[in-house]
Parts: sequence; structure tokens; C-alpha cells
Amino acid sequence: MPRTVGSLLAACLDAHGVDLMYCVPGESYLGLVDALREFPKIRLIVCRHEGGAGYMAVADGRMRGKAGVCFVSRGPGATNASIAIHTAWHDATPSVFFIGQAERHEMGRLALQEQNYSKLFCDMTKAVFEVNQASQMAEICARAFHLAEAGTPGPVVVVLPEDLLDEPCEEKPVPATPRPRAGATSEDMDQLAEMLARAERPLVFVGATVHGEQALADLVTLAERWGLPVCPTHRRPHLFPSDHPNYGAYIGNRAPKAQLDLLKQSDLLLVLGERLSQSVTQGYTFPAAPVPQLPMVHVWPDAAEVGRVWRPTLGIAADPDAVMRALLARTPPKVSTARREWIGRLNAIHRDLTRPIIHDSNDGVPFGNVVVEVGKHLAANAAVTSDAGNFSTFIHRYMWFKQSQMFLASGVGAMGSAVPMAVAAALRRKGQQAVAFVGDGGALMTGNELATAVQFEAPIKIILSDNGSYGTIRFHQEGRYPGRVDDKATRLKNPDFAAWAESFGARGFTIRNQADVERLIPEAMAETKRSVLVHVHTSMEHLTAWKRMSEMPAYVAKS
Repeated sequence: MPRTVGSLLAACLDAHGVDLMYCVPGESYLGLVDALREFPKIRLIVCRHEGGAGYMAVADGRMRGKAGVCFVSRGPGATNASIAIHTAWHDATPSVFFIGQAERHEMGRLALQEQNYSKLFCDMTKAVFEVNQASQMAEICARAFHLAEAGTPGPVVVVLPEDLLDEPCEEKPVPATPRPRAGATSEDMDQLAEMLARAERPLVFVGATVHGEQALADLVTLAERWGLPVCPTHRRPHLFPSDHPNYGAYIGNRAPKAQLDLLKQSDLLLVLGERLSQSVTQGYTFPAAPVPQLPMVHVWPDAAEVGRVWRPTLGIAADPDAVMRALLARTPPKVSTARREWIGRLNAIHRDLTRPIIHDSNDGVPFGNVVVEVGKHLAANAAVTSDAGNFSTFIHRYMWFKQSQMFLASGVGAMGSAVPMAVAAALRRKGQQAVAFVGDGGALMTGNELATAVQFEAPIKIILSDNGSYGTIRFHQEGRYPGRVDDKATRLKNPDFAAWAESFGARGFTIRNQADVERLIPEAMAETKRSVLVHVHTSMEHLTAWKRMSEMPAYVAKS
């Protein structure tokens, strides 16, 4: 039987170390599905929606530091997956999306589900490749994985015409390209070392491209030897231990004023493996764009990104771990008393802000109470995922993380990421806790991927905050239009989520008061055989970890 392009593609995936890939089945790539019979090491995870499949691939790319893989059919399948592609682009996450296309002889006629993917995805991918000849498959596949992982990581799309995969082919896979690692020059390191030694109140922002056990260990060593306060950035809280005395602050969206006021007293900012975004920089105010209000060193593995928005005092296009290792190879300066006091002041505010507080409310359970209780039962190697929403502020305020744990979310703020990302974590980190925090809005976007968790025996725990509202939008309404808010624009009518979960074969729990929190969360967290959903009827008054509804302008005016 002659070899086909589909079997060549399967061999290429195998050559690039792909062992898990996510899909919603489509006729566009049945030639690959058939060929996978010859590659039992590659596990195909069949999902319930292309958005869910895409989020799983993005989570897999985040966990491995290598490209996650997603297959979707043409047209509707591709556009459904675009939410995950958008997330991967903004979050600098390596991923390769294989998308079906109409048959080649039908192209240009507006064939069934035909789409020009180069136009559709030009602003949210590193590249879009269409394979139109059998001889191109191996080369394009290798190029896609290389581009997804090199420099600034990100998504790459490979387009597969339906008739191509069954075509005979005798080509061989192109081996994976060794990933180039950019390093700093000795002159750069001299200048950086001098700036760090001279600074009295330095800060280190650490983000996406600091990845892997060795890099995280180097970060702790660097903080201790050089006397540096380290601040994990938006959606990356696990990068530095929350209980470490050199923990400076969590730099998320809308940082607390007292903390931000102290951070602004810094006299040097080292941005290590963080591209910087609107959320991290508090709306481009700290550091200010385009010219920061303090000396700034930006370390990122892509020269095109360094200086694109901010004008750093020193820009270093290098792998952040290479920079850390170069600093660790040098004799560190003596850490001054003033520097130690600076670190102590930062850490004191961090510890004060994150001190667990149990609140009472007459309109439901304050979600922070649930987060505090879950944190008590979180395994040292757990993966935690979070959807977008105000409920997530309680996670970032009250949950302390270890570097052995993993936090997964859409940094760009897309809803629907938590449940599918938890499924990916349970598959990739088999036997380890995977806990998804989700709101009642996001739960019915991709929560059906609970079926995927059950089908593939990948138990997850879903902690669902139900306040009957798109709470974040309600929050913005109250702030912008005080006294004029009609909650019809945000109100939700929800099902019995615990019963819904039971219908999938998961265990369902319902929490209505604090006694339920203390009784049911330990039981839910102890479950290891089955997936679990905890339906928490949460307080609208305690809308965020930092502000209550009654503190919003409209309510203050009424009082």
C-alpha cells in the first residue's frame, strides 16, 4: 500500500515529539486520522468544541514549553478555534493549529466552508502555511513547529486541503530543528550587573518565557544571591514561591493602590521574560509607555519585541535563563541594608494583602472564602486554571503558589479557558490535581469539555462561582454609569450546575453557606477517581477581592 501525505504528516508529528493532540473531528483531515493507526504513541483527544480543543492545545504548549497541537475542520471549525489562537498570540504560547481546507480543484469558487486563512489569521499568528503539494508537507510541518517555538513563541497555522492527505507520497519527515537560544553579550551583562549593583530599590518582573524547572530554580537563586525582589506578572503567579521572603508583589490587572504606590518608588526595573501588556503595566502607566519613568532593562528572546512599545535603558534580546545563569556566574554585590529594607517593605505589603479573610454576607457565599478553603487542600504539584472574571481576583489575592505547581489561564482575558485547560493539565500531568475556577458565564461556554475529561479518564475539579451575572461587565457598568445600571444586560438564568455535572458522570456538590464550604470543599478536593463540580452560590456584594458592590459609585451616592 503506497504511503500517503496523511501518513507522512503523522510521521512528522511523531518526529517532533507530539504525543497528545486535540481535535473536533472533521472530514478535512480524515486521511491523518486513518494514518494515526500506525502511530499508537500519539494520542488523539476528541473534544466537544473547537474552542475547547484549541484551549487544550494552548495549555499543553504552556506546560511543555513546546508547541501544543490542535486539528480542526475548515470554516466553522477554524473560526471556533480562533479564540484559542488569539489567546496563544497574545500570551506568547507555542502552538500549531492544523486547519482543513476545501479540495484544491474547488478553490476560488466559494466552495463549502472555503476560507482564505492567510487573511483571516494574519493578525494573530506568526505564520500561515498552506500545503498544496505532497512534497511540501514535511518541510512546512518542520517550519511550523520551529517558528511556533523560536524567538517570541506563538501560534502557527497549517492549512490542509481535504484531497491532499490521501494522495500517494514517498517523502520522509524533516527532523525537528534544534531551537536556537539567544544569549546576551558580555557588554550587556557588564552593564546589567553594574545597574543591579548600584540600584537601591530594584524590581524584577518575571513572565512567560521563564519556563522549566532549571529556570525557576535559577530565579530563586538569583533573587537570594543578588538581593532582588521578584514579582510574578499577570496570570503567572506560580513562577516565584509566594512564601519566599524575596516575593515582591503579584503584578496583575488593577494592582492595589498601596502596593502600586510602593512599587513606583523603585529605582530600577528588570523585566525578565515578560513581554509586558496593558494588564501588567496598569494601562501603560508603570512602566510608562513609551518612555518609562525609571531605568528599565528588558530581557526577551526576540530583538523585534525589545523596544517595540517601551524604550528600555538596556534591551537584551536573549533567553532569560541565559541571562540569569550569566549573572549567577559572577560575584554578586554585597546586599546593602537599604536593599534588604526595600525587599522587606514589599514583602510585608504582599503578606498583609494576601492574609486570608473570611467574610459574611447575606446574599450568598463570598467567593474568597471558597478560594481560601481550596488552597488548604491544594497539592504541591497541582495545576490551577482560571477563567476570566472578577471571581479570579480572589485566586490572585488569597491563593499562594509554589513553583512545583502550574497556573493556566488566558492572559488576554478570554472566557471559557478554565475547563478545557484543566482537562489538558489532567492529561499531561496524569494523576496530579487539576483544579478549574470558572464563573457561571464561562461555564456554559466550554464547560461541556467536562465530557472530554470523563471520556478520557482525566479527573478534574471545577469550582464554579454562580452569582447569576456576567459580574465583570456589571462591575464596569456600575463604575461608568452610576445610577443608570439595568442588570438585564448582565443577568443570567442558570441551571443546577451540580445536577448538570452529575449527568456527565461527575460528582456534583452545592454550596450555599459557609458551613457548606468547610464541610464540602475537603470532600471534593479528596476525590481522585471522578471529576468533581462544586456549584457555589456566590455573593454579588463581594464582587471582587478588592471592592464590594456597595462601594461602587451608584451605591455610595444612594447612601
